[in-house]
Amino acid sequence: MMRLEKRPQPSRIWTVATPLLAVLATMIAGGLMFALLGKDPFEAIRTIFWDPLFNAQFASYSRPQLLVKAGPLILIAIGLSLGFRAGIWNIGAEGQYIIGAICGAAMGLAFYPLDVWYVFPLMVIAGALGGWAWAMIPAILKTHFNTNEILVSLLLVYVAEALLASMSLGALRNPEGGGFPGSRNLSQYAASANLELIKGTGMHWGVAAAFIAVIFAYILLNRHMLGFQIRLTGQSPRAARFAGVNPKRLILVCLGTSGALAGLAGLFEVSGPAGQISIDFNSGYGFTAIIVAFLGRLHPVGILLAGLLMALTYIGGELAQFMLGLPSAAIQAFQGMLLFFLLAFEVLINFRVRFGTPEVAS
Repeated sequence: MMRLEKRPQPSRIWTVATPLLAVLATMIAGGLMFALLGKDPFEAIRTIFWDPLFNAQFASYSRPQLLVKAGPLILIAIGLSLGFRAGIWNIGAEGQYIIGAICGAAMGLAFYPLDVWYVFPLMVIAGALGGWAWAMIPAILKTHFNTNEILVSLLLVYVAEALLASMSLGALRNPEGGGFPGSRNLSQYAASANLELIKGTGMHWGVAAAFIAVIFAYILLNRHMLGFQIRLTGQSPRAARFAGVNPKRLILVCLGTSGALAGLAGLFEVSGPAGQISIDFNSGYGFTAIIVAFLGRLHPVGILLAGLLMALTYIGGELAQFMLGLPSAAIQAFQGMLLFFLLAFEVLINFRVRFGTPEVAS
């Protein structure tokens, strides 16, 4: 009989090995799924993970796009990881991402047709504040009424999606768009909002912001008292209270920070790759960032690597759809497998697998 036995302390080996095993298991299970769909599993895995980086036919375009795709995932995941480390579960980053994009775009559109240098910084501030304000709703309800932040933040995603549709069809709709939903193209009046970091690559300021967030998060968690409080609260809430940690303040800080970073990701996306507010602007980055955060073990450097890996599945998945005719649902299922196996192997960090009947003390 197989059973799980609690470890006296979490295994360091399994902590490191879990993400690697999850990726390997995803490749195997994904290969079987592709085979059932009538595709060559080895060719499909190669197309997803190898061709975007090393195939000369695609690499010149795919490599810069890897950073563009990874930018919002890393930015959102860094914010989420701070709360997750403290046991504060913000599941509504997708909504904060949407609201940040709406607020940032609205700020830019308010200056139309003026095109001056300070428009983009104001858009960045508006995007961050929008995401922060949306995250403050579950934060305040949690601290004052002890509501469940998981449910509140998640349900607010659907409210944000409704607001996105309303803005696309109403207040932010392009009056010169012939009645079609969607705002003006932001690059028409704020050239700085679409400024490329490296000409011809499509990399925007969101990529730089993601790397800056990784550096600041690392310093915060390892060199700052707030980082110590976050880690202590996640490891032992009771010890944190004895150490004088204010749990309400920590909730406000963690949820506010994750909301602001998600809002920034939305702003950079709407002012860069997306270019406008539209009904289908939200792309699931807020939910995918949860996978990135856990795949990276809630560590800033790990999140950076996990974000690049997840971005590779996006780009490679699009390539596989184009080259092999794989359905988009299969690619989404492939990405979902990664979280499934990650959570499955996570058990081995705190438990050992034992076989046989447990001994009973006489």
